[in-house]
Amino acid sequence: MTTPRQRGATGAVLLAALATAQLLVGLDYNIVFVALPEIAGLGFSPETLQWVVSAYAIAFGGLLLLCGRLTDAMGRRRMFLIGLALFAAGSVLGTFAVAEWMLILGRGIQGLGGAALAPSTLALLSVGFAEGAARNRALGIWGAAGSAGMVLGSILGGVLTDAFGWRSVFAINIPLVLLIVLLALRAVPADEARPALRRIDIPGAVLTTAAAILVVMGFTGAAENGWDAPATLITLIAGVIAAVVLLIVEARTQDPLLDVHRFTNRHLATGTGSTFLFMAGFGATAYFLTLYFQQTRGLSPLVTGLAFVIPCLGVLLGTSIGARLATRAGLRAAMVTGQIMGLVGVAAFALLVGDTTSWAIVLVLAAFFSLGQGIVFTTMFAAATTGTAEAEQGTASGIATAGQQIGGAIGLAVLINLTTALGGDTLTTAMTGIAVIITIGLAIALLIPGRNRHAAGRPGKGVLAGAGRP
Repeated sequence: MTTPRQRGATGAVLLAALATAQLLVGLDYNIVFVALPEIAGLGFSPETLQWVVSAYAIAFGGLLLLCGRLTDAMGRRRMFLIGLALFAAGSVLGTFAVAEWMLILGRGIQGLGGAALAPSTLALLSVGFAEGAARNRALGIWGAAGSAGMVLGSILGGVLTDAFGWRSVFAINIPLVLLIVLLALRAVPADEARPALRRIDIPGAVLTTAAAILVVMGFTGAAENGWDAPATLITLIAGVIAAVVLLIVEARTQDPLLDVHRFTNRHLATGTGSTFLFMAGFGATAYFLTLYFQQTRGLSPLVTGLAFVIPCLGVLLGTSIGARLATRAGLRAAMVTGQIMGLVGVAAFALLVGDTTSWAIVLVLAAFFSLGQGIVFTTMFAAATTGTAEAEQGTASGIATAGQQIGGAIGLAVLINLTTALGGDTLTTAMTGIAVIITIGLAIALLIPGRNRHAAGRPGKGVLAGAGRP
């Protein structure tokens, strides 16, 4: 029989494994951007270089729902370790790539690894820590680790590329994966049942993956080539057709992969809507800040990475505040607070920041809306997974994370095309558009169910209920 001290130690190691996995995903999201000019020397043209980024996003976003269901069917621990293995394989292929196709394939395999890691990590966290205070704290640490990974990605991308070349931005993932595996083998609970692959809805899996990939590809193409490009139109139309066919097929399937009735759970519905709008709005700020820092203000890539430390620290602090606020005041109050702070900060940024604005004003405003961003990040996943049965946590986590990834692709494409169409000051136009998206997110946040026993921090059914408490 384990003692409370032993359960707490196991919970701490489990949280370390899950947080480091989130750090890995955050790191890989940012680290490749600064290395792109050197990666182009492998033989990429300006038109094909974007696939180093897009291959990862398409595989990640397109396969999330399937991986979420596989997490429930095969087991959370199995999918977590499979995701790590895929991520390591993609990183090795990227490190030793000698042709364009090898690097693009490596990035795609990394994206597939991320798609397997994301729902299994969130499901392990949701099941491993009781709903309420314990889970909110764990989500805060998990979210902070992802933000820390993005900070490290921004800095290490420049440092490693300058010191060791672009291959090092892929090689750095390998020791991290090995560390996570060691932690996971010690603390991640074994799967209780054998894989139940017969539960997988194959037609739904194919159609869901096809629809998601085509939509992400279409919006990625729109950002690069415009909405009227033939490839963009064909891909988006095919994605819409696949989505319509999916809804028809799933309505007639006994155990569908995408069951629309799941969204009668207001927590899952509002949480997924929040993840979509979060990445469409807050998630796009890094892109436009990068353009502002480098193109408008003339900062080097390395100094740009250092400048991002300030807003990323705001996100880190926000995740901690969000966890505590959700426990004390409830998920809805915490989410609304974060959305309002983000809206005020982004709107002020759009109104006050220009080509010669004092760096103090720029960084203070960026830190302020990033604080709201951190609060929203923690509470949106807490909302999405609250009230979901343990056996369906992987599916719910996959749905919420899919909303996040697809929202990022769609939001960035819309904002880039908006700034192109309207002309003028790109930063002002983009931040105004982001403020509108956050306003919609605020309206969604108001629909989150009010404070209940989960938000109040009463005991739930976590495998390690209360474990991992600081």
